[in-house]
Order: sequence, then C-alpha cells, then structure tokens
Amino acid sequence: MSIWIVQKQMIMIFAMILIGVYLYKSKHLSDETSKQLSWIIVNVTNPVTLLIAALSDREKLGAGEVGLAFLAFILMYVILIAAAYLLPVLLKVEPDGRYAYRMLTIFSNVGFIGIPFTSAVLGPKSLIFVSICGLVYNVIIYTYGIASLKAVSLRLHPGESGNVTSGSGFSLRSMFNSGMILSVLTIVVYLADIKVPGMVNTTLTYIANCTTFLSMIVLGTSVAQMVPKEVFTKWRLYVFLVLRQILLPVALIFVMKLFITNDLMLRSIVIMSAMPAGNLPLMMAKQYGVKEDVISAGIILTTVATIVTIPAVMFFL
Repeated sequence: MSIWIVQKQMIMIFAMILIGVYLYKSKHLSDETSKQLSWIIVNVTNPVTLLIAALSDREKLGAGEVGLAFLAFILMYVILIAAAYLLPVLLKVEPDGRYAYRMLTIFSNVGFIGIPFTSAVLGPKSLIFVSICGLVYNVIIYTYGIASLKAVSLRLHPGESGNVTSGSGFSLRSMFNSGMILSVLTIVVYLADIKVPGMVNTTLTYIANCTTFLSMIVLGTSVAQMVPKEVFTKWRLYVFLVLRQILLPVALIFVMKLFITNDLMLRSIVIMSAMPAGNLPLMMAKQYGVKEDVISAGIILTTVATIVTIPAVMFFL
C-alpha cells in the first residue's frame, strides 16, 4: 500500500513537471517569469499552506505531547544540519558547490508527498505531527535557509545582495520575512486553537492550493534546461542518495527511540526524515540568483528513488 501511495505521488509530480517543461520549451514561460513565480511561492503561497494546517479542525494534542513533538523535530533538524556540513566533505564536493548538498540534506518534501503518504500509511491522527514538522521546517528554511543562500549570492554577485549585512548571511533583517512571520503566527494559531470565519479560511485555502502546481511548474523550467545526463550521471548524488535517504533516517530511528515512547510520533518523525528533497530551496535559489542545477538534479533523483528508499527505511520501524 505504501509503495502504491508513493507511485501515485510520483505520477502526479512528474505530470506537473512535464507541463512546466512544455511551457518553457514552447516559450509560454520565461526565466524571468519563473523567478517571479518563485518569489510568490516562497513568500506567499507556501507560508499560507502552513497556516491552513494550523486552522484545521483535526484533533489537537495535549500541551505535553505538542512540546515533545516540537523538541523531537527540532532535534531531527539539528541532526540534519550537522549532516549537511559533513556529507559534502565526505563526497569531496568543491567548497563553492556545497550549499546545494546542504539544501538537499536539510529540506525534504514534507508537504506534497509527506502529507498524503503519512496519512495513508499511519492514519489521519499522524497529520498533527506532520503539521508540527511543517512549522519547524518553515522556521528553519525562512531563517537559516534564506540567510545561507543570501550568503552564497553575496559571494557570487558582490554588491547585488543588499539585504545581506554580513558575510555569514545571518542578519535580523533577513529573518523578518513573510515566511518567518507566518510561521510564528501559525504556531500561535495552533496552540491557541484560534478559529477564523469560513470566508477567510476558504480564501486562504484557494491561495494554498496554488503551491504544489506552481512549484512543479518552476521545477519544470529547470528540467527543460537540463540534459538527462546532468541528472542521472552525477555519481556524487547516488552516494548522497544512500547516505541521506536511507542511512541517515535509519540512524535517526535509534536516536529517537531513546526518548520517544509514542509509536505514532516516532513513525511520523522517521517518515518525514525519509522524504525526498523538497523544491522550496530551488525556488529560493532562483530568487537569489544562485546556481541550482545540482539542487534540481537532486530533487528529481531523490523523488524517483523514493519508491525504494522509503520502504527500505520503514523496514527498520
């Protein structure tokens, strides 16, 4: 059943990517338009998607369980960030290209694939853990992720990244963006169990529903500019695939078992860690003018390999 769920997601994903390829090849979508769509996805539709999850009427966890889940996902991302600096070194990636592997390591597809897969395999109750993962994910990507890519952009285009105030890329100004603000708002809305009028909820839902299609269209424009060998002949990505998509989630199982007794929480965390690389870093790389070919190839390769890697990880649960 789990394999079939993944296969269905792959069919939908690649169908939308192919639409993006067609639109770019037929000149109905340009590089400039792709960058503009990337900005909309990063700053508007994706943050609203997260907010909608907090506004849902799904069963709420107790404060203690919510706190434990937050701590567990924070620990998961601490481990992923540490691994993100180690893996490129092990793979002997050139320093200028290591940011791509860091993005692929840390930011997986916890939304489009993660939500339906976890719901089908673990049941609707698991979606609360997916939502908490999304909260932590968004806080990290809209702070650490943006700051990191801005730092790379500053090195590549000196004088063009005015929002970055230091070489490290971390600045208070870079942290205050729509994604960060809505991530914090989402946490408040969830914990306070705030309700909004139906019309507001419907409007936000319409906005959020644009995210998957638009992001896959943008990914399709990148695919259209690549030849197959650029995706499937990068040997480092195959080694990365085994290390990141199988060995790292399996190692996470043994770490999380040390303090998590809630089986549903444990399974949800591990499955989230085993998701393929997400496309939001690609959107951000386009926005900041950073080379994204390795990120695009990594997204495609890890997504295709999901049919094998996720069942392999689940075997150890």
